[in-house]
Amino acid sequence: MNTFVLGMRLLWGSGRRGRVRFLLMAMGSALGVACLAAVLTIPSILTAHDARTAAREPRPGASNVLYQEFRDPYGSQPLHRVFVARTRPGPTPVPPGLDRLPAAGEAIVSPKLGKILAANPRTAGLVPGRVTGTIAPDGLGDSEDLYAYVGTTPAKLTAPEELGSFGASRTWRQIVEPSTLDILRFTLGCIVLLPLVIFLSVCARLSGESRARRLAALRLVGLSMKDTLRVNAGESVAAALVGAVVGLVGYLGVNEVMARVGLPGLHWYPADGRPSWSTVAVCLLGCPTLAWGVGQFSARQAALAPISVRRTGERRPPKKFGMLLLVPGLGIIGGYCALSIAGKDPSGGSASSLLVPGAVLLTGAGLTFGLAPITAGLARRLAGTTSLPVALAMRRTEVEPGASLRVATGLVLLVFGASLTQGVLVELDQVSRATNPVQEYSLPFAQLSSHQQAQAIRTVGVQTSAMTSTSWFTTSGSRAPRTSAVVATCQQLAVFVERTKGCVEGTVLRIRDENFAGDDDAVPGMSFPFLLSNGRKLGVSVPQKSVTVRAYQPSKFAGPSLLIPPSSLPRGVVLSQGDLVLLSDSDPATIRAVLDGVGAVAPTSAVEPVGIVIDSLAQLTVIRSLLVVGMVLGLVIGVAAFVVSVADRAMERRGQVTALALLGARAGTLRVVQVLQVLLPLGVGLGAAIVAGWLAESSYLITGGGAVHWDWEGLPLLFVCALGVLLAAAVASVPMVRRHIDPEHIRRD
Repeated sequence: MNTFVLGMRLLWGSGRRGRVRFLLMAMGSALGVACLAAVLTIPSILTAHDARTAAREPRPGASNVLYQEFRDPYGSQPLHRVFVARTRPGPTPVPPGLDRLPAAGEAIVSPKLGKILAANPRTAGLVPGRVTGTIAPDGLGDSEDLYAYVGTTPAKLTAPEELGSFGASRTWRQIVEPSTLDILRFTLGCIVLLPLVIFLSVCARLSGESRARRLAALRLVGLSMKDTLRVNAGESVAAALVGAVVGLVGYLGVNEVMARVGLPGLHWYPADGRPSWSTVAVCLLGCPTLAWGVGQFSARQAALAPISVRRTGERRPPKKFGMLLLVPGLGIIGGYCALSIAGKDPSGGSASSLLVPGAVLLTGAGLTFGLAPITAGLARRLAGTTSLPVALAMRRTEVEPGASLRVATGLVLLVFGASLTQGVLVELDQVSRATNPVQEYSLPFAQLSSHQQAQAIRTVGVQTSAMTSTSWFTTSGSRAPRTSAVVATCQQLAVFVERTKGCVEGTVLRIRDENFAGDDDAVPGMSFPFLLSNGRKLGVSVPQKSVTVRAYQPSKFAGPSLLIPPSSLPRGVVLSQGDLVLLSDSDPATIRAVLDGVGAVAPTSAVEPVGIVIDSLAQLTVIRSLLVVGMVLGLVIGVAAFVVSVADRAMERRGQVTALALLGARAGTLRVVQVLQVLLPLGVGLGAAIVAGWLAESSYLITGGGAVHWDWEGLPLLFVCALGVLLAAAVASVPMVRRHIDPEHIRRD
């Protein structure tokens, strides 16, 4: 305790510089702890969401209530409705968030759905009945959940089941699937937690050279080696502990705001985002423990050899063992890439699920610890140049290569993690949607007015439209021959299918699909009636002429036997028993925009995104949001580590800059020296991160078994980001060298 008090007295007695250093260490730790709390709380938010959705799951059993569930897309969001009907009087099961089940003609809805119903009267058909209440938060997944309990009569339920109770051990509709959640955790760990450790280490070693000289002085005046280490560790731990408390408080405030704003696809209640006691313990104990370990390591040289520290003796070159970590990491990653180039498929099996993450971690550690010896060796080679600024910068980098760890590692790991993030997004994009280049949306004409049809066709993102329908028949059990037809021009048909041949405009044609056998009922000369929206019937005879197509799978155009030109229908008339089929690009952003647009135009119409499960689209949105949050946190950490390191180095080197200025070095020369000292380790690290990250991304895609193995589209983005980081670093380094240098720094030293 006495040693700790001594350290704090020396800190506050060292003047404004010491107090500013303590404040910077505390604020840096606060930022790091806030980011750590955010990452550790993300799984808790997802778990709380899934727990509430599991608690409301209806379970079959014997009771006096029948139920039937409907899950439909409302725009790009899932809309969940549970219709309940009493069969006899008596007590009934009650789900979470409700006091009672709604009676026939009543509805209890979520707050978000209630706002939609109030703002848009056309959506009343989605929830028939009078809204009599609102579902409480414990009965909803999140604040944006679209959920409704609708009371009805048993006769109106088409496929009823007896309701036994509510609640299941686990929900069948998790917001993120468990396998995907594991990948998400690993990715967030790489892009946030690894740079966070570096950042906290940087904060714990602020003014490292000055502190080492001060500790060496204490050692020389008689303080024991253990007490010297305790003095340094006490200062670091105190700053880290203060910063941890401030960081947790700051995170709590941010959580209260973000819970009300939300992220695309992900919303939560403030209580979900509050850190658990285990998270609080990790933040309050982990950060000071890391600061203590870094303090012990950084002060050991001053405690063991105080004279060499005070006299700035010759520094030992950095150890090269860190570079050895790159050998197994890049070896495994490169091996998978080589197998893909050789035409072999190494996907599947449990070995790759362990080898690839392990190789990624080894490569990231190798980039961190191998940067110092690589930078020192390169600086030694460049130091012999005839340019004075380059020679000065390289000599300083050669004798102090450890500074490159503090300056560049955070941003290097950020770029490395960005490559992994791109790989995860590419893989999820392949899994979550069809591989077709186009996406179809089917809407029944029976649920659309003529005005809604016109507005749906003009929705942003929709490229073209067509009609599909089966031929008219009297009853569902009729055995009369039936066929299906497409109403489209040859130009529209060419957009909807992969390829077409032999299409003649303005003529009824028989469709021959390369992937399907011919329709036995669609025999040339046979006539089929199609019911029109004006009440009449359109008779269509199967012709001899045909058009050959290759339809996408799945598609509404895979299977129809007839192509009817739009000119065969009266103006403004559609096939009343058919569907309006819209088409757009298949990228997720366009799909969500079209679904939202169609949902706004026809809120009560059942929109079928062909080949897409709306839950998968919602899950992809959540994952994208979380990865973006991770990248933002990683960027904040990397930039903060860079700014703190560069500013700290500038403060530490004031004596050296003063000496060079007194020897006649110009201000421009000193600024060039400062910029080169920053750009060399940063440029080397970013280049290695791009190569290693792209190989790691490729190995992940290769072992994932998807169609895409090489993300060539993402590579230019990484280069642009790296160049932007280098440019920003160069500009930010210029003001770190002051024009007016105080010779007092030399006298004091």
